[in-house]
Amino acid sequence: MRSSLLGIAVTARQNSHLAIALRSCLTIVLLGNLSAHAAEPILDRQRARDLGIVIGRHQTGPLNAITDVGGVRIGHRTLIQGEGPLKPGVGPVRTGVTIISPRDDVWHQKVSAGAFVLNGTGEMTGLAWVAESGFLEYPIALTNTLNVPRVANGVITWMITQYPEIGISDDTLTPIVGECDDGRLNDIQGRHVSEQDVISAIEGASGGPVAEGSVGAGTGMVAYGFKGGIGTSSRRLLDKEGGYIVGVLVNANHGRRHELMIQGAPVGRLYEPSQTHTQIPSPGQSEGSIIVVIATDAPLDGRQLTRLAKRAALGLARTGSTARHGSGDFMLAFSTANIIPHYPKEPTYSLTHLADTHLNPLIEATVEATEEAILNALTMATTVVGRDGYRAEAIDLGRVKAVLSGSLRN
Repeated sequence: MRSSLLGIAVTARQNSHLAIALRSCLTIVLLGNLSAHAAEPILDRQRARDLGIVIGRHQTGPLNAITDVGGVRIGHRTLIQGEGPLKPGVGPVRTGVTIISPRDDVWHQKVSAGAFVLNGTGEMTGLAWVAESGFLEYPIALTNTLNVPRVANGVITWMITQYPEIGISDDTLTPIVGECDDGRLNDIQGRHVSEQDVISAIEGASGGPVAEGSVGAGTGMVAYGFKGGIGTSSRRLLDKEGGYIVGVLVNANHGRRHELMIQGAPVGRLYEPSQTHTQIPSPGQSEGSIIVVIATDAPLDGRQLTRLAKRAALGLARTGSTARHGSGDFMLAFSTANIIPHYPKEPTYSLTHLADTHLNPLIEATVEATEEAILNALTMATTVVGRDGYRAEAIDLGRVKAVLSGSLRN
């Protein structure tokens, strides 16, 4: 892990013990370099399943993360600096970038892909080419709204470094960058994520456990009136269903508190029943957004992956979202099962293809993993104080357990 006053790179490693150590180190760095009010310790946070919240019937993968899909790697770059009143272009900074790499050398060994836009008040660049081609050929980047061009530049710079013939004797590229608005906590006008931050996140991406919550692109995000951010989950199908893995990663920045549902319980309304938390934004404020990235090792083509991406919207709905007018809800799905060659030497090539009649378990797994990934984003996020003293409070895990057990409901 590399850290500086301007940035903290967080990269998940190979086992859960090391992941815990990384979380501890991150806390020490945060407290050593920043005000204790900027970001609070994460040692007491737990994933939803550790709280006894079990979503659906399918078993999780070994890590319950998108990296359970072989070859998928995640990288974060977290930027936290300054506190107090907003100085546009200067700070405070509460932002970052998250990278999802489908496989090594995805430029030459493309993956099948499809996408769905539930509500388009936002942006995920590059989706026109995904829809047209049915494949994905570079790392996916997540960041804040106004940082999209700089992050795209970072991906392009990295790609040209790796493949120097791009735009000369090779094809050009249209990077995929998904955005959510972190302006409540962050000096979003400052566009503080640099090209080098993006390159560091790509080069630091790894498999293994994934850092969640207030990290990377999720640093400044707020979901259901609580601190939101990055969350992930996975499902492994039964052997008789193919034994395939479905992994989901979200950047959650959506919803109002009264909407939040967990295991069918109206947790948002019961959390503090004596108060009304509608968080109705002013006309100039964003409703928030969510980006959902789905990975699988099932042999699906672009059309089938588009169908899978649509089903992620059902997992989102199960947590209470109604995809409000001002929300940007983008879903992207890819499969690592086949290799689509860059420039095929022969006019035809072969792909393994799962029959549509066997899609149902994958559909179910996608809905379950999306729902749990969103809950993990909430339960793993830490309280963050941003610009003008705005405080995004992490959801109280004890109160969640009490609500679910019925003590507060009664």
